[in-house]
Amino acid sequence: MVDRLSFLSEEIPRDTGVPLRARVHSRILDAIRSGVLPPGSMIPTETELGQLMGVSRTVVREALMLLDEDGFLFSRRGVGRFVADTLPPMGLERIRPLEELLSTPASPIVLSRSEVTLQHQSATFVTEELGLRANAATWFFETVLSRDAEVVALSQEHFPAAGAIDVDTSDAIAAAMRAADSGSLLSILLDKYGPRIGPGAVRIMPGAPGASRAALLGIPASEPVLIMTQTAALGGAPCYLAKHLVLSRAGHLSILQTG
Repeated sequence: MVDRLSFLSEEIPRDTGVPLRARVHSRILDAIRSGVLPPGSMIPTETELGQLMGVSRTVVREALMLLDEDGFLFSRRGVGRFVADTLPPMGLERIRPLEELLSTPASPIVLSRSEVTLQHQSATFVTEELGLRANAATWFFETVLSRDAEVVALSQEHFPAAGAIDVDTSDAIAAAMRAADSGSLLSILLDKYGPRIGPGAVRIMPGAPGASRAALLGIPASEPVLIMTQTAALGGAPCYLAKHLVLSRAGHLSILQTG
């Protein structure tokens, strides 16, 4: 396993569009999620983290406060901060790709792309959600998600061919989606833009898949599914729309609530 001091002291990515505290937060969270900082372990002090990561103590404190609020850390007065014994599940409280939400350490999600097409939208739902004019060009990506060789969900993702993101970048992202080993569209956007993707929203309702989507899911057209409509913005402009159809065999999805 990577030594925690080496992991934390790696250069923080330079991205002027992402606050430094957010980049520090992501590095520490990556260390927790990957087990470099295991559950129950004491983390370095604010001063030590600042020295390792080449940032001020104030920036470190802000990042740690966010991790405290999210339940990844807890403090012992006079002793220090520790990684929580039980980490919060990845859930709908943050913008995350569906494959991350449905994966488990023992059973990762496998993605199979069933369609990548450039469309001129006549669907009012798509143009309204993406803030586009009728017949605007959008990319459409359809992906079947499986776990342990069993289909658990279907994602239909939409992305404007121009607008929030320039045409060349849009085409490059579409090309990446055609790659056999690529993740979902949302995972590609998050890898490229990080915390600049947002705000996002998820609407959840029960429904039935219909004939064509049921065929991809391998279920009867009338079988109940959970339908998640997910949107996200970039620089204040809508850039992402998806409908995820999730089967009951996929298991639970968590939503963090604080009072």
